[in-house]
Amino acid sequence: MKHFREKNYICYGVNSHNKDSIKGLLTLVRNRIRELKGCEANYTTTVLLTGITNVGKSAIANSMHQVGRITATEKGKLKHAIVSPHPGETKDIISYKIASHPNIYILDSPGVLYPEVTDDDYGSKLALTGAIKDSLLDEIKVAQYFLLILSSSEQYKFWEKLTALVHGSTLAESKEKCLADSDTDYRRRTQYSSDHTKDFIVRDVRRTLFKTISSFEGNMQNETDVERLIESQFTALHEAFRLRLSGEDSCSVVASKLLNLYRTGRLGRYTLDLPRNVQ
Repeated sequence: MKHFREKNYICYGVNSHNKDSIKGLLTLVRNRIRELKGCEANYTTTVLLTGITNVGKSAIANSMHQVGRITATEKGKLKHAIVSPHPGETKDIISYKIASHPNIYILDSPGVLYPEVTDDDYGSKLALTGAIKDSLLDEIKVAQYFLLILSSSEQYKFWEKLTALVHGSTLAESKEKCLADSDTDYRRRTQYSSDHTKDFIVRDVRRTLFKTISSFEGNMQNETDVERLIESQFTALHEAFRLRLSGEDSCSVVASKLLNLYRTGRLGRYTLDLPRNVQ
């Protein structure tokens, strides 16, 4: 925010799931419109919400409409923009009322991207965030790119305490531990043993990634060493995800599950691009 303000952009940090944050954004929009309209008393204003795909535009539009509608004199019909983790769900420009007296409407729009992405690093970051449909890309390569980012960051160090819970345990040993737990807990673990969103699987994935990175003795600047590390991580994740497949099919499933955990924040938060003056 400091970076953009130094460039004279109007900047506001918003959480679309926080009512107070949305109220602040609505106030900012109203104040800015008053500055632009000056002495005009009666007017209707439309504000275009635009950005790349899959960054949460529709979630912001929904929240501004719902919060703004509460204080509006004419309530109108409550509408909902489709919110999805997949890119391309918003296909039309849709209007939502967010204020009355004066009337203000916000236009939710489909995501926009450059017609061509010629920079491989830029394209990989877009793919990792889900801005490009996975069906258009090699999911395994995108997952490998995430593992490179994770292995080069400090995030995995937060998972060190997890190794103390089942240090050095194998899947068989984990099952033995489950037997010592209550029958209900054991049935839950076995019933959802392949559901990668369950907390106990996420913990195993974090533990596995911590162990592979912390035990890595190669050079992160050496391409061959990094490829060896990522290959070992895929092999270890096959067990952490409780997969029965093998070969390329196994790698594809590992990649898909890993990317889902990343995109839903289960493996930490990452900033893929930083302003040059803070890198």
